[in-house]
Amino acid sequence: MTQFLAACVQLNSGPVMADNLETAAHFIVDAAKAGATFVALPENTGFIVATAAERQEKACADDELPALPLFTTLARDHSVWLMSGSFCVRLPSGKLVNRCYMISPRGEIVARYDKIHLFDVDLPNGEVYRESDTYSHGRNAVVVHTDVADFGMTICYDLRFPHLYRQLAQHGAHVLLIPAAFTVPTGKAHWHVLQRARAIETGCYVLAPAQTGTHAGGRQTFGHSLIINPWGEVMAEKPEGAGAIFAEIDLNNVTKARNAVPAWRHDVAFS
Repeated sequence: MTQFLAACVQLNSGPVMADNLETAAHFIVDAAKAGATFVALPENTGFIVATAAERQEKACADDELPALPLFTTLARDHSVWLMSGSFCVRLPSGKLVNRCYMISPRGEIVARYDKIHLFDVDLPNGEVYRESDTYSHGRNAVVVHTDVADFGMTICYDLRFPHLYRQLAQHGAHVLLIPAAFTVPTGKAHWHVLQRARAIETGCYVLAPAQTGTHAGGRQTFGHSLIINPWGEVMAEKPEGAGAIFAEIDLNNVTKARNAVPAWRHDVAFS
C-alpha cells in the first residue's frame, strides 16, 4: 500500500479520563466512517489536570489503563491503525512516563513510545513547566513498521530536537507522529515552523494532532493540529476546537522529496 487516508484528532482534554475517552472514541469512529485507515490522537488524551499531585494520583499502570481495552476494540471493530495519543503511565518502579501506543487493526498493541525530552521551561509570560518533577525520560527511539507506512513515534517537546527525527528517518520512518499539547506562547512563535522543518529535513509526512483551548487550572493549549507533506507544505490544519482533520498520504511523495533534495542521508561527521 502506498496511499491511505490519515486523520488527526484534536481534543480539549479535561481532568476526567472517562469523559475524554468518550470524546476520543466518538472522533475515532467518525474518522473511520469517513474512510480513514490511520487515526492519531494528541498528547494527554487521558487527562489534563492542574497539579503534579493530581497527575500522580490519577496515573495507572498499563494493565489498568481504561483506554487500552477501549482503543484496541475500536481499532479492531473499525479496521484502523490507531496511535492512541499519550497517557500518564505508572511503571512497576513507581515512576511515571508519558506514553503513546500504536494499535493495529487487529486490536493488538504493536509498539509503545515513552517521551524522551521533558518540558522543563520558564516562559517569558511567567508560565513555568517542570515535566521532570512528574515524569521519567524515555530512553528509546521507536519506528513502527506497518502495512500502511513506517511511523516514527515522538511526543510534543521532542519536536525541538531534530537529531531524533533524523534518526527516525534513517531507520526507515516515512511518517512522523508528533502528538502535542503545545502552550499558546510557544505555539504562536514556533509550532508551524518547527513542524514544517521536521518534514523538510527528513522528507517525511508529519501528523501532529494537538490539544486545544483552556484546561484545568487555566492552562491553555495552542491547537492547530497539522498534516504536512514531505515538501513541507501544510495539507490540513484545525486552528481550534475539537474535531478531526484528514489528508491523503501518498508514500510516493516521500521518494520524490528525498530524491529532489536527499539531505536526510548526507550527514557528514565533523569535529
